[in-house]
Amino acid sequence: MSTTTTEELSATTLLRFATAGSVDDGKSTLVGRLLHDSKSVLADQLEAVEHASRNRGQEAPDLALLTDGLRAEREQGITIDVAYRYFATPRRRFILADTPGHVQYTRNMVTGASTAELTVVLVDARNGVVEQTRRHAAIAALLRVPHVVLAVNKMDLVAYQEAVFAKIAEEFTAYATELGVPEVTAIPISALEGDNVVEPSAHMDWYGGPTVLEHLETVPVSHDLAHCHARLPVQYVIRPQTAEHPDYRGYAGQIAAGSFRVGEDVTVLPSGRTTKISGIDLLGRPVDVAWTTQSVTVLLADDIDVSRGDLIVPTKDAPATTQDVEATVCHVADQPLTVGHRVLIKHGTRTVKAIVKDIPSRLTLDDLSLHPHPGQLVANDIGRVKIRTAEPLPVDAYADSRRTGSFILIDPADGTTLTAGMVGESFATPEPVKDHSEDDGWDF
Repeated sequence: MSTTTTEELSATTLLRFATAGSVDDGKSTLVGRLLHDSKSVLADQLEAVEHASRNRGQEAPDLALLTDGLRAEREQGITIDVAYRYFATPRRRFILADTPGHVQYTRNMVTGASTAELTVVLVDARNGVVEQTRRHAAIAALLRVPHVVLAVNKMDLVAYQEAVFAKIAEEFTAYATELGVPEVTAIPISALEGDNVVEPSAHMDWYGGPTVLEHLETVPVSHDLAHCHARLPVQYVIRPQTAEHPDYRGYAGQIAAGSFRVGEDVTVLPSGRTTKISGIDLLGRPVDVAWTTQSVTVLLADDIDVSRGDLIVPTKDAPATTQDVEATVCHVADQPLTVGHRVLIKHGTRTVKAIVKDIPSRLTLDDLSLHPHPGQLVANDIGRVKIRTAEPLPVDAYADSRRTGSFILIDPADGTTLTAGMVGESFATPEPVKDHSEDDGWDF
């Protein structure tokens, strides 16, 4: 294990990234190679992998076993669930989500990429861009992942030919650009042999760009909170009513975006009541300011009704509340999502009843065309939906806030997650359609 000091880590930034790609493109092997060659693997972990590899008749260690931890994954040689790995180099800290390639596990890829700032999409150099490659590129674009790396893997199996790499890179970049992906970096690699993963390849002198790790260490990561919409979803109301704190009433939650200050004018949504922040407690101590991802307790100057599910926002930057939500969604459940479907919508810490009023379009991944009014979305479909909620929700556009612009739809019967949604416009913006179901007898 590399010996990175606390002082060195404190000066580095954090990058969250995810791997994606079609089945057997080598995602887990790439992750294993990345961890192994960057010396981020403990000796006992490597010994266990070597032992398991020998038992399977393999001479060299199967580095994919460093991430494929489930028994079913090892037996089948596939990735089923998202595997999170944490490692660091002297230049940066990393949280890595190794996601599955199978179509039926697309929901796991959505989960892994939802918080990522970079996605590595692997392509088998022998097969080129396939449907699942397009699907993962589309999801990365939908989730507004700012950086995409195209890793053209298994270059050793195509004799390290530059022409093969160039053709795949050109096709993928054109497709991703049409989706609205802001940046694509193409890197030819062999995860099995280690070419261009951590160390530059001796077999591809025609390539002068960075290795995968070098790019991960140097890609710009923006954590500028000054331009974020400050949002605090209330998770819990703290009212100890003890002799020491007889009048204490605090509103606890994790700041989803932006920052809050003592003395700031705030509005509580959806009620619209306004007040001031009289105090902020962080880890049991009062602070003057708190920011994104910190879990805090906010005290308000006025005794107003605030409960779990409410959203505290700056009065000068409050989102509008609405009962009509239009969004791009990725359907992840086995059962279809249909027009008229009654669901629960979970937005932040608030969950309310809702109904699917319309499905204006479904995206065709091959040519990015829109199939109008499909009537339903089946597993792994990407499309547009219109939802009517029983209570107003304070939603942001996903383009403005990945945290408060996202939601999930839940089956009220069994709690199954049906759909992941991103509010507002996307690359799949359909033509406006007339909603013929406004007067269908529902009372919300």
